[in-house]
This record gives sequence, C-alpha cells and structure tokens, in this order.
Amino acid sequence: MNITTSHKFQQKMLNPFFFNFFLLLKLPIAFLSGMKLKELSGSHSVVKMKYKYLNKNPFGSIYFACLSMAGELSSGILAASFTYKSSPKISMLVVGMEVEFTKKAVGVITFTCNQGQEINDTIKRSIETGDGQTIEAITIAADESGEKVAEFKIRWSFKSKS
Repeated sequence: MNITTSHKFQQKMLNPFFFNFFLLLKLPIAFLSGMKLKELSGSHSVVKMKYKYLNKNPFGSIYFACLSMAGELSSGILAASFTYKSSPKISMLVVGMEVEFTKKAVGVITFTCNQGQEINDTIKRSIETGDGQTIEAITIAADESGEKVAEFKIRWSFKSKS
C-alpha cells in the first residue's frame, strides 16, 4: 500500500467536482441521491446526504435504500483509497450487510466510519497471505442534532489479484 497514492486519492475525492464526477461515472444512483463527501483520511470518512425529492419515501423521510448507499459508501471510500492504484490489484466486494434504523431520517444525515486503519490492515493481510480477508465496517448515521438514525455493519471482502 502506497501512502502517497492513498493520500492523492483522498485529496482528489475531497474535491467536490472530482467526487461528483466519480459518482456520476461509477455510482450514478448515489450521484442522484445527493451524497457529499465531507471528510476522508486514513482513519475515517464522513459522507452527508440531505433529504430531498429524489431520495424521499412516501413517509416524509429519506428512503432506506438511499441511506444504505451512503452507509456503504462511507466505508467503501476508505477501502477505495487504500486500493487505488495498488500493486497487486485488490478486488473489493460487499458480502454482507446488517442495518438497524432507529429514527426517521430527515434533514441532513451524516454517515461516519472510523475504521480506516482496520480496513487498511485487512487489505494488507490479504496481500500478505494471498487469501481473501473480510472485515465488518461500522458506519453510524446521525441527524443534525447528533441523534443516531441508523447503524450499518457492512461486511467487506478483499482479495489480492494475482
């Protein structure tokens, strides 16, 4: 894992133009839902989503699938920063997900994943062993008052490509 490459990816993604372009090319539904990347470092990421017409449900809150996309992205963008231009190439895949919704999601919702180091260590272990490795990454979604709206447990699998 090249720390300079990871840092370059992080800086690029923190530019709203590049992040939106990335979403438009790779995750167009996430682009339409209005996700914004607010923080990205080696240790954590913060993604925000505001309640709006394109991500609403009939109950006056953000649709659970849109919340789930942001929950997944907050850990996935960390993993992507560690696998960006890596040698050997690393495949990454969501292999499981568990979520608990605890409150109606309205207004601006903040999704935070603080497991950057653990994700990076899992990727390194995959490279060292040549075997697939998994990690359960936890993302907490909170509303503007700081109350938890949801907790996402995303199981990621990483495997070094030979």
